[in-house]
Amino acid sequence: MSERSAAHAWGAASSLSSVTLVTVPGLYGSEDAHWQTWLEREMPFARRVEQRDWDAPHLDTWSDAVRDVLASVEGPVVLAAHSFGCLATAHALSHARVGAAPSHGARVKGVLFVAPASPAKFRFAGAFSARRLDTLSLVVGSETDPWMPLDEARTLAQRWNSAFVNLGKAGHINTASGFGPWPLARHFVETLARRAAPEYDEEDAEVERRAYG
Repeated sequence: MSERSAAHAWGAASSLSSVTLVTVPGLYGSEDAHWQTWLEREMPFARRVEQRDWDAPHLDTWSDAVRDVLASVEGPVVLAAHSFGCLATAHALSHARVGAAPSHGARVKGVLFVAPASPAKFRFAGAFSARRLDTLSLVVGSETDPWMPLDEARTLAQRWNSAFVNLGKAGHINTASGFGPWPLARHFVETLARRAAPEYDEEDAEVERRAYG
């Protein structure tokens, strides 16, 4: 391993030691075999956003649950959201809770949006508007996702000011599509977390810009 590679490996470990991962599952939650559950086990510190009713998606209620978890975590946070959880996460970060000012945004150092659900398919859950996010974020889309056409996922990423990755024919990027242990998700989270670390430098930034656009 080169000196630079060793430094990057150390940087990833030290970054994760100071960052809390918060996962935001989608409709029906994420079962034990899901990549989000695997990712929680891989991270030194992890929290999951729990919903009162996983069968009843509601934008305001679910985004309030995201805010509640963020408010309970000290220090920097990286979010990893899936499906409708992506919409709830974006709504939580871009819309203030009624009667309260947002206080968590500065601590959110990055967001991984995986296979976001189409807002059109969830109109019944509340009106969703995609607003530019102030934090670093990455959208991972799929060419065969039944919940969001690839072009719509790319457009959503543009509206959020997110980098975009086309994962190819990956379905809904869930357990049914074969995404249990998923090292690439860990890599994405580590990359986002590294931005929060004091050892992050401009050379790291240039490497990431080339990789993710």
